[in-house]
Amino acid sequence: MKLIRFGQPGHEQPGLILPDGRRIDASAFGSDYDEAFFGGDGLTRLGAWAATHAASAPTVDPSVRLGPCLVRPSKIVCVGLNYADHAKESGMEPPREPILFFKSTSALVGPDDDLLIPRGSHKTDWEVELAVIIGKKASYVSEADALQHVAGYALHNDYSERAWQLERGGQWVKGKSCDTFAPIGPFLATQDEIPDPHHLKLWLTVNGKTFQNSTTAQMIFGVPQLVSYISQFMTLLPGDVISTGTPPGVGLGIKPEPVFLKAGDVVELGIEGLGSSRQHARNAP
Repeated sequence: MKLIRFGQPGHEQPGLILPDGRRIDASAFGSDYDEAFFGGDGLTRLGAWAATHAASAPTVDPSVRLGPCLVRPSKIVCVGLNYADHAKESGMEPPREPILFFKSTSALVGPDDDLLIPRGSHKTDWEVELAVIIGKKASYVSEADALQHVAGYALHNDYSERAWQLERGGQWVKGKSCDTFAPIGPFLATQDEIPDPHHLKLWLTVNGKTFQNSTTAQMIFGVPQLVSYISQFMTLLPGDVISTGTPPGVGLGIKPEPVFLKAGDVVELGIEGLGSSRQHARNAP
């Protein structure tokens, strides 16, 4: 299944994208895509509901805004330098263990919402990433069992303010958590839609120029490793997001001079099987 949420910010309703591409309103199902939904038998019940009601459900016009494809989760856990070539362009050694940091959940927005360049920012950067959505509470899980705890996958742009991330001391989180720095979607694809998350093409362009063009096969740590590893240090709750890192081609790594975003720029990105998104950059009010 492909899960969407649609409507105005803060008032999104649950929906689905059907195999024929039609978007439908799933409000009649009676549950939004939150922790209780993922942690219970929500996906199974939604599938049963769709089998009976999808054909007669109201259609959602393509012009209607898509919001984040899940309700704000308890946490967004990000993985740094998970592609060796990205570590190299960042001037760092590939990690021996996953590098973890948090991104504020208040950064979540819809896939095509505007990117707000923060006040005082001069180094806002892009990162196309595969997001893993947890479907079952995970604590001390093994790699062999890790995928049993995954609800599905989504496209994520892990925007970063590099000066605040790297030049202001402390942890990376303050350069990662600004409003609109986590557009996710357009949809959440359940595991049956993505048989192998480790062989997906992913790409990103700025103003039509390709900067990132790679595959998730280049990840240092795969999805089972990441779910298992993170669960050794914290409990992953249903609906939590793991953002698995970005391939080379970020603005910080461009030679001879880095390239950062400015008002008026248009960022487009996508992952095979997970759709695409588009953000227009503008200055925060």
